[in-house]
Amino acid sequence: MARYAVTGVASGIGAALAGLLKERGHQVVGFDVRETSDNVDQFIPLDLNDLPAIAKAAAQVEGPLDGLCNNAGLPPRTGLEAQILQVNFLGQRSFTQAMLPHLTQGSAIVNMASRAGHKWRENVDQIKRLGALRGSSDLAAFIDNEDINHVRAYDLSKEAMILWTMAETEGLFARDLRMISLSPGGVSTGILADFARAFGDRMAKNVARTGRPGNAIEVARVAAFALSPDSNWMKGEDIAIDGGMGAFNASDTLGLSALRLT
Repeated sequence: MARYAVTGVASGIGAALAGLLKERGHQVVGFDVRETSDNVDQFIPLDLNDLPAIAKAAAQVEGPLDGLCNNAGLPPRTGLEAQILQVNFLGQRSFTQAMLPHLTQGSAIVNMASRAGHKWRENVDQIKRLGALRGSSDLAAFIDNEDINHVRAYDLSKEAMILWTMAETEGLFARDLRMISLSPGGVSTGILADFARAFGDRMAKNVARTGRPGNAIEVARVAAFALSPDSNWMKGEDIAIDGGMGAFNASDTLGLSALRLT
């Protein structure tokens, strides 16, 4: 039996992951802004938009942990640019720092990124500027100076999660910890409508090609594997869980039809 921490545990992928871990005989320490008693052995309130609350939440953890899934996040909603960047990336990073003393040797940190972060290579400099921020006033100025709307804030937060995972890997290796990011695409949860409004045709075309959106348990199964010792040699990678969306688009862009089976 292992003991795992899961943020965003009250709904969606986090709730599915907690249920799966409990079904497999593990203990779950759950974190969320919304209280739940479902599939958690210890529930701790956590608001990733509040730095003092982050430290307080981490201090309430009872006993050692064998892994952490940074799953909490906000969807792309108009007017929430600062909260999206704080909750989806900056707050996750601060929370992970506070949680490190609780993680046993060999533990995995699994970061929930997104297919929305797949263009990180085109935005490395902006991601670095985001990563250098340390205060709310800096974040407000950053959003204004970079002309970031809610859709760009979401994409940027997920690009940052992917690059942060890479950046931390060697340092964590020395501590016998590891970090992996997961990038779901088009998952049917309570916030799917937010993504449909924000991304429009970009999302609709991808879902049409896969035949359906993914579901929370499909992502949770991969997250559970990533947390487990069975994935111990996976370090610093981003794993797509998108039903083939990335492959479809890459094949189109690269013109790979000549390679297909006849």
